[in-house]
Amino acid sequence: MKTDTPVRDIPQSVRVLSETLLADAGATRLDQALDLASGIARQSNLGGLWDSYAMRGFTGDPNFGSDYLVNGFSSSRGYNGLRDTASTASVEVLKGPASALYGRGEPGGTVNITTKKPLFEPEYALGTSIGSHGRFRTTADATGPISERLAYRLIAAREHTGSDRDHVEARRSMLSPSLLWMPDADTTVSYELEVVRQAATFDRGVVALNGQLGRVPRHAFYGEPGDGPTTVHSTGHQLFVQRQLGEHWSLQGGLSQRDSALDGTATEARFVQTDGRTLTRQRRTRAFDASDLSGRLELLGTVRAAGLVHHLLVGADAYRFVDHREQYRVATSTPIDLFDPVHGASPPAMALTNRTRETQRARALYAQDQIDLGQRWKLLLGVRHDRYDQSLLNRRNDVTTAQSLGATSPRAGIVYQPGPTLALYATTARSFRPNSGVSRDYTPFPAEQGRSAEAGAKFDAADGRLSATLAVYRIAKNNVLTPDPTDPNNFSVAAGEVRSQGVELDIGGELAQDLRLSFAYAFTDAQVTEDNNRFLVGRALANVPRHSANLLLVRGFALGSGRATAGVGLNLVAKREGAVAPLSAADDFTLPGYATWKLTASYRPDRRWTFALDVDNLLDRVYYASSYSQVWVAPGAGRGITLSARYGF
Repeated sequence: MKTDTPVRDIPQSVRVLSETLLADAGATRLDQALDLASGIARQSNLGGLWDSYAMRGFTGDPNFGSDYLVNGFSSSRGYNGLRDTASTASVEVLKGPASALYGRGEPGGTVNITTKKPLFEPEYALGTSIGSHGRFRTTADATGPISERLAYRLIAAREHTGSDRDHVEARRSMLSPSLLWMPDADTTVSYELEVVRQAATFDRGVVALNGQLGRVPRHAFYGEPGDGPTTVHSTGHQLFVQRQLGEHWSLQGGLSQRDSALDGTATEARFVQTDGRTLTRQRRTRAFDASDLSGRLELLGTVRAAGLVHHLLVGADAYRFVDHREQYRVATSTPIDLFDPVHGASPPAMALTNRTRETQRARALYAQDQIDLGQRWKLLLGVRHDRYDQSLLNRRNDVTTAQSLGATSPRAGIVYQPGPTLALYATTARSFRPNSGVSRDYTPFPAEQGRSAEAGAKFDAADGRLSATLAVYRIAKNNVLTPDPTDPNNFSVAAGEVRSQGVELDIGGELAQDLRLSFAYAFTDAQVTEDNNRFLVGRALANVPRHSANLLLVRGFALGSGRATAGVGLNLVAKREGAVAPLSAADDFTLPGYATWKLTASYRPDRRWTFALDVDNLLDRVYYASSYSQVWVAPGAGRGITLSARYGF
């Protein structure tokens, strides 16, 4: 969040996932953390290569992973792999449109990750864990002063994960050094570097044979081990400066720059032949790289006028994003038997199918005024105007297409606080999100536009230990990208309009001394309301359950001379539509609902050592986490046991 406004004063649903909660849940990746919040559903994630999720039914650009911010800067444009939580201090889940402050984004909400900062007191920690299927992970975290005004932090993580699926594995590493400089009492300068490396099997999952899941082995891999891993490289820099200008005003600004790349060859399922057991496959080589540079400058202040208190924010930001894509493909590669897969056949040669360079440039001005209308009422008004330029060069024929557009995104909300523990709110907003890429005829897409209305109630216990938010909402969005029915494997179209409405409940904190609770429930009714394919109208959005819930209950207690915890978790997901872009009923299918249990335990014999045990999918339930089509279905992981140890000093 750009301001330090208390959550109860903000007219929207906000869930903050703390570092303690992430540790309780054993979450080491962003997707595991987001399972703890309401209204977030996992989506098809490009064969396990990046984070993809829907918030209140809205997924975003299928050409990239889902949008998220890191310290208020967009950090998901490009190719950044599955995000690790080793450097995460908290995950802020901001529901509803945030375009009035952050610009481009989904109307379902925004995720902002805050990172751990350097400290002026020395702290050091080493961690290691081992688990099922050859999982091994090590972490290191060191921080302390370099001088009286300069501090450092160095965080590193390295992980190898196997799988209960044949031939599937991943290696990931993250290194993040940072500096904090305080030249005087009113100025703070921070710099952060993040280097990510990932090498993972491109795994499209299993097949729903004639729309039925469970007929082929869950562990079967239908790619080619000889293709090797698909690699992701991402290097990001952030520089941020804050300056206090007297008692009531401050100035802050920063720069973010990130280079990323995705490279690899993969053999993927295409369709099942008429014999019901032979899978025709395609083979593709992807060579993608991107560069993203953004900056922002903001003035914050408090003004008293006409008996009212105005908390003001005025800012400007801009970014330049360049994306190079080169892809080779053979549409019919070597077939494979679904029930007795044999790998290693020599594949046919591939041909160049796509070579493009896309450039996006955007700049914006925005302002927000949060007005204290006495002790009980608060009014929030905000507006942002974006200018956006996009050009795309087809390097196969040297043809360039370009577009320029603008959008104004207003926001208004009101909060009523009848007492110190309760807040009632209502808000409405619009969102704006440029679509990346081009259509099959190499013309740019129009921007997505969203409209949202939300109302809710927030409760904060008098002692501050427990909080809850209940929200109801309705969102509509047009110009949504879906796969092109003519060539769904390579191109997209603007599908028309989708609508989402629902109810969400989030509860987090301490029920009693040493009894921590995290609970989330969502009813999500998300469907297509307009489309050029009449079959899709009225159909639910893929991978979005009408009902979902997550519970984590952790008890702390004394054990010997130390402290221990024991916890239980439950994740419930109802049935979902399985096909992202079916052309007819024959392409459609349903992902069944599921429930998975989790057990956690930890023991801290002294101030330095912590030992932990996590058991995921306790009952080894067969389930399917997400899908894209009948031949691209991601099975959920079976039972997994992880033992970890941490030494802090």
